[in-house]
Amino acid sequence: MASFRFKEAGRECNDKNCPFHGTLSIRGRVLEGVVASAKMDKTVIVRRDYLKYVPKFKRYERRRSRIPAHNPPCINAQEGDRVRIAECRPISKTVSFVVVEVIERGRRVGGEG
Repeated sequence: MASFRFKEAGRECNDKNCPFHGTLSIRGRVLEGVVASAKMDKTVIVRRDYLKYVPKFKRYERRRSRIPAHNPPCINAQEGDRVRIAECRPISKTVSFVVVEVIERGRRVGGEG
């Protein structure tokens, strides 16, 4: 596992796919991003903004990725929250990450589309 120490989730939950109260193990990458959508049941879409270098023009371009992540009930991340997600075994066809910590509660994400 990464060298991160995650804060224990506040309340108890009975989700088997919770890294704190269930049997889900965390391995691989640990990323940060902003929750763009929390409309699914126990799943959020995390938006990551990053820069990619383009050698031909010797400049950086802005890119973004949208990663589906499992959202355990004890963490309950909402839209606009800054979260830390960690890689885990595949939970479904698209979900291979789980929310492990809410870094900052808060602001709404605007301009999606």
